[in-house]
Amino acid sequence: MVAAIASAVLRSLRVTRILFALALVWAPAAVSAQSILIERSLEPGDEDGQFFALPFAFSSDVLGFAVGAVAGGRGLFQDQTVFAGSLIGSTNGSIATYLYAENFQLPLGDRLFASPRITYADLGELDAYRDGNPEFPLERAGDNDSDEDNFVDGEGSDAWYRIVFKYVLPLGHGRDAPIHTYYLEGGLLAENPAGATSWNPIHSGRSLIELEPFYREQEVDTDESSDVIETAGVSLRLRHENVDFLQNPSRGSIKQVRLTYDPGVSGRDSSYFVWEFEWSQYFDLGADNWFRQKVLALNFWLSDTPSWDEDGKGASRVVRHRPPNFVGATLGGTDRFRGYPMDRFSDKSAILYTAELRLIPEWNPLGNIGWLKRFVRVDWWQIVPFVEVGRVAPHFRLADLHTDLRWSAGVGIRGSVNTLIVRADVAASKEGLRVQMMVAHPFPSL
Repeated sequence: MVAAIASAVLRSLRVTRILFALALVWAPAAVSAQSILIERSLEPGDEDGQFFALPFAFSSDVLGFAVGAVAGGRGLFQDQTVFAGSLIGSTNGSIATYLYAENFQLPLGDRLFASPRITYADLGELDAYRDGNPEFPLERAGDNDSDEDNFVDGEGSDAWYRIVFKYVLPLGHGRDAPIHTYYLEGGLLAENPAGATSWNPIHSGRSLIELEPFYREQEVDTDESSDVIETAGVSLRLRHENVDFLQNPSRGSIKQVRLTYDPGVSGRDSSYFVWEFEWSQYFDLGADNWFRQKVLALNFWLSDTPSWDEDGKGASRVVRHRPPNFVGATLGGTDRFRGYPMDRFSDKSAILYTAELRLIPEWNPLGNIGWLKRFVRVDWWQIVPFVEVGRVAPHFRLADLHTDLRWSAGVGIRGSVNTLIVRADVAASKEGLRVQMMVAHPFPSL
């Protein structure tokens, strides 16, 4: 039984997750937006590690032997900024790189910030849940009822370039200070919450407007063909962060609306428009003799593609003005539907309900290992049972979105490492058992 589970887990670690998880696991994510973290528990004279550089090596049946390195830091030039870069290469010719700069305050007032991000991977193996598999000529890949083997695979590449401009509105906790300072004790908020004092955005929380120009190109080369999909456009997001501590909330809520538009960079019928709505709610369940913190975290996510234009049925079905399968109403991967492969499901619309119980034990063995503390500081670790229920659908109708729902459930192990949250989630679904590794909590999307 143990061997069977181990084999299933190993099979689930496809190259896209291995490369990006290892490339990102030490890279600071956009979880400390326009904020400074001050840890009070450090001994006098200790430095709160501003810089790091780590090599690593691993072997897998997909990549062969691979080596890499990651380096970065925070507080460079400006106290709230973080920078990181990573590089991985393997014996089968795969290579991936990630470059990142977060929350750089622009010299146009004090409320405008920029976060450029560059990801590139040249992959020895890539699975893409899009049409083209000759074994499924009458079925569209990614449908809620589609076969789990309906994907195209081969060598591939994925290039993603974007820059996020963030404007902090002069409301609530962002009225006087666009850069918020949190005071922590052992990695948990001790003083100066950034929200959750009222439901009213005028008085509580931080409200932001974000604009994100982007370009992404994904290519899969199979024995039969070479398939290239590209998209370029802009996303606009309105966001209210009404929680006590954005990086690891214990109470409050985060609400956001995101609009994404591509005017048709790859052809007249390739333009599309997608909207998303997301609501995350957090309930503090208190502490006891066993746990420092217990939080019930709930998330609701809804998406639709108004530009979707469909004609015909079956083999003659044609869809125009739809986004690529990795944009918009998409489920599967590290953040949504963790029991399924990356971008497993995609359609016109999608819905997802998620519940997590985030438990931080009093016992922290990694935080007391002397030699480990010289390299990283592990303030706490977390056990997180979770469940996800949702689906994609061809129509934006509540009845359709709540019929034949799929599920994913599992448990995660997370930790605060040098004030960054890293995680490994093991999730099961009807299609097997999978391990998803990433930085930051899976929601809200940041």
